[in-house]
Amino acid sequence: MEQRKHWWNGRWGRVARKDVYLRTSGDQWYVEQRAGGSDGVSHFFEYDSEEAALDMVRALLVGPDEWRELSVRPPAR
Repeated sequence: MEQRKHWWNGRWGRVARKDVYLRTSGDQWYVEQRAGGSDGVSHFFEYDSEEAALDMVRALLVGPDEWRELSVRPPAR
């Protein structure tokens, strides 16, 4: 699975931190919504197209948080 994008709400701490990830594998696209940092709780969504996955990402980023996109390293070759 390849991670394409990562957004963070800019808050520190297990209670306040939220992350959203966009990943792909073959023809499938995956969105992960995580609350609470690396040990937090995640919800996963699966889509057949990048556009459908990005629609979900946009919906998840709505609200009072100041979301920022974090850079993702390209896969090693």
